[in-house]
Amino acid sequence: MALGVLQQGQWISEREQEDQQGRFIRPSTTFRNWIRADGSSGFPAEADRYHLYVSLACPWAHRTLITRQLKGLTAAISISIVDPIMAEQGWEFSTGPDCIPDTVNQARYLREIYLKADRDYSGRVTVPVLWDKQTNTIVNNESREIMRMLDMEFGAVAESTCNLYPEPLRQQIDQTIDAIYQPINNGVYRAGFATQQAAYETAVTELFEALDHWEQVLQQQRYLCGNQLTEADICLFTTLLRFDPVYYGHFKCNLRRIVDYPNLWGYLRDVYQTPGVKQTCNLDHIKRHYYISHTRVNPSGIVPKGPIWDLDSPSQRDRFI
Repeated sequence: MALGVLQQGQWISEREQEDQQGRFIRPSTTFRNWIRADGSSGFPAEADRYHLYVSLACPWAHRTLITRQLKGLTAAISISIVDPIMAEQGWEFSTGPDCIPDTVNQARYLREIYLKADRDYSGRVTVPVLWDKQTNTIVNNESREIMRMLDMEFGAVAESTCNLYPEPLRQQIDQTIDAIYQPINNGVYRAGFATQQAAYETAVTELFEALDHWEQVLQQQRYLCGNQLTEADICLFTTLLRFDPVYYGHFKCNLRRIVDYPNLWGYLRDVYQTPGVKQTCNLDHIKRHYYISHTRVNPSGIVPKGPIWDLDSPSQRDRFI
């Protein structure tokens, strides 16, 4: 599998992303500045100062959209939504269904945003991107850190008192996000983008061992860290939402579906039905992105019709309250 990359400001439409053993390698993100409520970082938490570039298809970007919604920051932080199809030119802004063009920088391609922040930038061009409209630069493009900033630093302008990182659970939340990242969040990609059998089988084995573990945890409690929704749940949810429609078939993660796990399936519906979450979910963008954009994985570009499932059916997870 190959995707585009910038090298010293020049766009190259393909890059290799696996090692000699056929294992998918995800490079680290590059913009890691921090917004602070007190402004001590040089990026104060202010309304109408920051802009979020996202894809409705991308699970990493989806995390930040959910956090923005639950925290009541939709009026304070504007967004642009790229087209779901990522072709040779990378993420593109369009006027397609459920897309929002770039009203801040009037860019056609997301890479233009990266080059505006650093004209000699080398690296991947990914979502989410948190942009500072005042200094005209990228603050951060690491989803986990953007989530934390939206959750913790914007209290003065947030319209919700929702706390996804409560102090008594902070260590457990961080440990849980760490625990699910490699085998589950990144694990589906390690399986789907593997180019050798052994690399694929290792990734799939670790993925389902982790899913089996959290199935047992959720037998005893409503959410990953107890009976309160936290950042950890958002991190798992965005992968689970895409699992049966995409990862099960497209990425060959087909030992079991999420609907085959009674607790994970109920948990997925429970988080989906949390007020504010459903409106951030777009299965059309999700399916069209993966099945059409990943031409090496799915050369035909055919988008499957299924699955038939009902995310609005009662989850019965409130029995833990």
